[in-house]
Amino acid sequence: MTTQSLLVELFVEELPPKALQKLGNAFSEVLSEQLRAQGLLSDNSVVTSYATPRRLAAHMSAVIAQAPDRQVEQKLMPVAVGLDASGNATPALLKKLQALGAGADAVAQLRKSPEPGKDTLVLFYDSQVKGATLSVGLQKALDEAIAKLPIPKVMTYQLEKDCELPGWSSVQFVRPAHGLVALHGSTIVPVTALGLQAGNSTQGHRFEAKVSPVVFKSADTYAEQLKSEGAVIASFTERRDDITRQLAAVAAKIGGGVRAIEDSALLDEVTALVERPNVLSCMFEKEFLDVPPECLILTMKANQKYFPLLDVQGKLSNQFLVVSNITPDDASAVIGGNERVVRPRLADAKFFFDQDRKKSMAIRAKGLANVVYHNKLGTQAERTQRVSAIAKAIAGLMHKGDDATFLHAVDTAAQLAKADLLTDMVGEFPELQGIMGGYYARNDGLHANIAEAIEDHYKPRFAGDDLPRNTVGLVVAMADKLETLVGMFGIGNLPTGDKDPFALRRHALGVIRMLRESSLTLSLSDIIGQTVAVFGSAITDPHTQLTAFFYDRLSASLREQGFSAQEVEAVLALRPQELSDITRRLQAVRAFATLPESQALAAANKRIGNILKKADDVQGDVNESLLAEAAEKALFKTMQRLTPEAHKQWVAGDYTASLQTLSALRTPVDAFFDDVMVNAEDLALRHNRQRLLKQLHVAMNQVADLACLAV
Repeated sequence: MTTQSLLVELFVEELPPKALQKLGNAFSEVLSEQLRAQGLLSDNSVVTSYATPRRLAAHMSAVIAQAPDRQVEQKLMPVAVGLDASGNATPALLKKLQALGAGADAVAQLRKSPEPGKDTLVLFYDSQVKGATLSVGLQKALDEAIAKLPIPKVMTYQLEKDCELPGWSSVQFVRPAHGLVALHGSTIVPVTALGLQAGNSTQGHRFEAKVSPVVFKSADTYAEQLKSEGAVIASFTERRDDITRQLAAVAAKIGGGVRAIEDSALLDEVTALVERPNVLSCMFEKEFLDVPPECLILTMKANQKYFPLLDVQGKLSNQFLVVSNITPDDASAVIGGNERVVRPRLADAKFFFDQDRKKSMAIRAKGLANVVYHNKLGTQAERTQRVSAIAKAIAGLMHKGDDATFLHAVDTAAQLAKADLLTDMVGEFPELQGIMGGYYARNDGLHANIAEAIEDHYKPRFAGDDLPRNTVGLVVAMADKLETLVGMFGIGNLPTGDKDPFALRRHALGVIRMLRESSLTLSLSDIIGQTVAVFGSAITDPHTQLTAFFYDRLSASLREQGFSAQEVEAVLALRPQELSDITRRLQAVRAFATLPESQALAAANKRIGNILKKADDVQGDVNESLLAEAAEKALFKTMQRLTPEAHKQWVAGDYTASLQTLSALRTPVDAFFDDVMVNAEDLALRHNRQRLLKQLHVAMNQVADLACLAV
């Protein structure tokens, strides 16, 4: 079967840069999936996606002109419905065959087969369907690919050919489309899309294309011709790699060990803005370096899409790199233009910084009384008071309630943490909240640990972000997140589906990380309880619901870290309150699961749990004189020998050793269940054996609920 490559391109106006790569991948994936489903793509076909600011394209190798014919089995109806007593077709059967394009003569060829799993005979119509031609199949695939594009926002526009006519034809797409290419080998495939007829030519670079339009010789020459004749690098990945290479080369040429700041999101966005990148170096006046580097970096990256340069110490330099879409012989005009553009931005940042420092953080904090936080939870000033109270309560749980210096630092940081929301800099760049608060706190002469706490109190802002640098910051950051969680749960603002406007999932994960990764040995229940108490009657107590939310987020996080669902379930079933030892518990469970005794003990533990659920309230110690059977006596003696040692290891935090010690119980436990009737007729014997099992159950489940490991 002869195959050729297929190339499809949509030429459009500038696509949204942040969505370009996703659009390009989706376009090629749906096209190839649809063609493969119709039998038009060979098994060894290779699909290549292309995406530039003005085009989406897909190249597929080994595409056939017409799919092979295929046999289709059509289930019709039960024989009793389709044929009468004489074996003639009923009206219902004839109508069904007519709908399938077959006549009465097809009745003789119908096949009778029992329906899978049933005795009823069913009529089947077997037919041969002619394979789809590429023109028909590609039209269907193209329509589907366009319909399924993950378009951020659809535009409605009129087709150019109809603009002068009454009743304009309107089209909806991500951006107005101006060209369509569809080539199978060197042959144009006659398909249409968005009011366009497919051809074999497209437009290259706006200013640097050598020819216009670029007429493709075949599908396989697409990328090469577009680069050589159209001055466009069609591959998103190739352009991205080219920009990365040029950034490093230009930085090396500048010398002094400078390097471009690493930012994959910025790199992707810039890749989506240029068709043929050309990296140039620029600079700004050194006086702007007096402004906090975060401000300068943000304005260069967010507003101008520039790459700031860092020196060998990692400090911001007064030079930056620009990715231009043109390559003039004399680049001075491009460089000068970019330097002129960035200067007012940096001047604004300097002005904001200078103006903000004229008013202290303490004075600004008073203005929070005029900022509404939530209509049911009051102002930012009221929220600040709650955060301060929660932070001091956490300090008490840490046994630092009598440390006046620590309490003062915590209270000051909590009271001033939100003050920078009222500064000009944060008003212009909301991403800098907290960061600017740290700078302004230092400007006010506050202690370094307070300034760091203010700067860090939003941390961790995202997965993998650093935790606050000092204990004051940890306490304030935890209090800030707990206030949000308890407050929102308390008024019923829970996350639903993919909607989480107050980032409650992220806040919960932040608290979990601080409890697990820092030195704060705090009980989850205690800190939630203290936070609820601060709100008083202003909310409905969400303690139970919020606790379940925390463990749900913790469970998902642990599974993402590579722990199995069984391991996580076993540990979290006990609802451990100190999350700092969760990892050690999980590692102990994993080690225990590798022991030959583990499955037998897990199954026994599950059996014991079921027995105790059906028993009356089991209380008291085992009466050794009531142990009648040899197996229960042996189990009791082994427990007396092993469980104190296992408990001692558990108290010391050596969970792995504790479970390994208990693994020696397998033989006496197996013998007990083989030889002893727990539910004996004699109530005294029954209750004593239940107490023995209760002691065993408690001893075995101090680290985790081992029953969860039973297969």
